[in-house]
Amino acid sequence: MGRRRRPRARRADRTRAEGCQSSRGEGGRAERRRRAQRAARRARTRPLRDLLRLAGGALVVAVLLKSFAVEAFAIPSASMSDTILVGDRVLVDKVTSLRGGQLQRGDIVVFDDPGGWVTADPSRTAAGEGGILRSALTGLGLLPRAGERDVIKRVIGVSGDTIECCNADGRLMVNGEPVDEPYVKTGTQPSEIPFEIKVPEGRLFVMGDNRLQSSDSRAHLTQENGTVAEETVVGRAFAVAWPLSRWRLLGK
Repeated sequence: MGRRRRPRARRADRTRAEGCQSSRGEGGRAERRRRAQRAARRARTRPLRDLLRLAGGALVVAVLLKSFAVEAFAIPSASMSDTILVGDRVLVDKVTSLRGGQLQRGDIVVFDDPGGWVTADPSRTAAGEGGILRSALTGLGLLPRAGERDVIKRVIGVSGDTIECCNADGRLMVNGEPVDEPYVKTGTQPSEIPFEIKVPEGRLFVMGDNRLQSSDSRAHLTQENGTVAEETVVGRAFAVAWPLSRWRLLGK
């Protein structure tokens, strides 16, 4: 009787083994399907992930540029025409101001209003105007700031310079030498306001290219001889970036 039971036990063992193999086969196929589905999902979302990484990288670069290298500024007045016109966007090199002591006569600089230089101007747009998108782009430096109290002028004298207006020929004098000013707006004089000052240490004497419509150092002679502190300089304007038809580098 014991011998007759053994075949049944072997058949039961084979059945269980086949059942286990079948279960393992089905489980393996299910796992392979899940892996294939995960791979397909990754393939579908990869372009989006790459785009997000690219956008994040561009955002970081924009923030670093705005903070330490280059920023755009809008020109709200005609004080620098015809070199820079109302509505132009200029790019400003902020590294120059960080180095310090690198500004020279003839440079066009943007500086913080030392007080009383910027008056109410209807052409200046309120900072919040233009919606959330404009505010975000402005904060990143991709659009120029609006409503800020920034001033743009040309450096006429640096620390230690003696500036006088004008000689017998009507030319501006710096350290006793007449200065060539090809950038002054056509048809205007170097200055209709006579003056003679010495630039204090660490300060700049600045004027607009459109001398008849520029409230510059000449209008503030009673305050530090009309000069502005070098430390207030945001940077040096080096290019007109917009509109594209006027794109060019700014020289001296």
